[in-house]
Amino acid sequence: MKQSIIRRTLCAMLSAAMLMGVCACSDGSGTGKKYSLSNSTTDLMANIEPSANALAFKKNEDSQQTFEQAYSDFALMLFKNCSAADSRKNTLVSPLSVMTALAMTANGAKGSTLEQMQKMLGGGMDIEQLNLYLCAYLNGLPSSEKAKLTSANSIWFKENSLDFNMDFLQTNADYFGADVFSSKFDEKTLADINGWVNENTGGMIPKALDRIPGTAVMYLINALSFDAEWQEIYREDQVYERDFTDIDGKTENVPMMSSTESVYLNDGKAQGFVKPYASGYSFVAMLPDEGISLEDYVKSLDYGKIADQIKAEDHAPVLAALPKFSAKYDTELSEMLKDNGMADAFDGARADFSGMADVPPGYLYISRVIHKTAIDVDERGTKAGAVTAVEMSKNAALMMNVVSLDRPFVYMIIDNESYLPIFIGQVTHIQ
Repeated sequence: MKQSIIRRTLCAMLSAAMLMGVCACSDGSGTGKKYSLSNSTTDLMANIEPSANALAFKKNEDSQQTFEQAYSDFALMLFKNCSAADSRKNTLVSPLSVMTALAMTANGAKGSTLEQMQKMLGGGMDIEQLNLYLCAYLNGLPSSEKAKLTSANSIWFKENSLDFNMDFLQTNADYFGADVFSSKFDEKTLADINGWVNENTGGMIPKALDRIPGTAVMYLINALSFDAEWQEIYREDQVYERDFTDIDGKTENVPMMSSTESVYLNDGKAQGFVKPYASGYSFVAMLPDEGISLEDYVKSLDYGKIADQIKAEDHAPVLAALPKFSAKYDTELSEMLKDNGMADAFDGARADFSGMADVPPGYLYISRVIHKTAIDVDERGTKAGAVTAVEMSKNAALMMNVVSLDRPFVYMIIDNESYLPIFIGQVTHIQ
């Protein structure tokens, strides 16, 4: 009952926005954060709560294992491919952010496009199951005053562009708490999107987009914010200067933080340690053995071995030294996702996102998947942010003008030789 009421309300609000171009200022955030929208953007989810509760379903152990394996495989695929694109560059990805944004997108996919996305994201798990298990995972992640993780999702669509499918919007609101915004896709929209991203990444990612192309009609965005203190904050006497040799062999003097940790790791190719945060999360570091390049180690990385050691009960202590560092990273994931089995979604001739809107297959496709991350690690703890924006565009080859004779019009009957009118008239009302 509640879901049908929400859907009717959403439909009414969407229709009103599309027909009248209504604009308003609102604070519309799934995380409850306050921010202002320009008069170019309408918040269509104000005062509407998602109706689904993924935590209420009974988990199946086999399905849970399938999800966890699929997530782990996706995480390693994402990291290895991004690292390989430039092995000498600082790389930081958030598999959770990318998977969430793509799962929201998959809720509007059909046919082989959906099959490829399900295989990549859920190891073959269907989209309904993926929604449930991913939502349950997100909802189950710990968040406290000293170790806070927040995830926010939003869908932005160009007003008066398409007749969007209400079930698609409702599903993403139900499972991912997605805000829904209608906007003109002008410079004010660009500022609104980037403002939303800045707020929901704790200021770590000031903006996701540099531009909005003319063909873009929708953005599906996930933003993550992580802010955690160490379980044991470094004292002043635990921080000292030490040489750090970079990947080019250059040496620089950097602040190094020293501590004794209780979990030593060794996967046969690298040694490492686990340093816990105050609640629910840990920092894991692995240093490749002498003679093994970072590039080669990443290629052979098997997180299963590391996870098994972390889970084991017989741990050895380790004296750990961690440099203070900050890093930013951004990439466009389209080519990597295509090469790893999700090609149809990016192909204007084959993409089928007819579940998003009342359009034929091939009309909508993913034009860009933008991913940005940032991290600060110091004596207190770690702050990190991530954003993933899936840009949906109209296929230029299939763009069509729309003429709806829903008001008085003129009509003719002509001959096909001279093109002269045999009849010409007008319709002012329908008898």
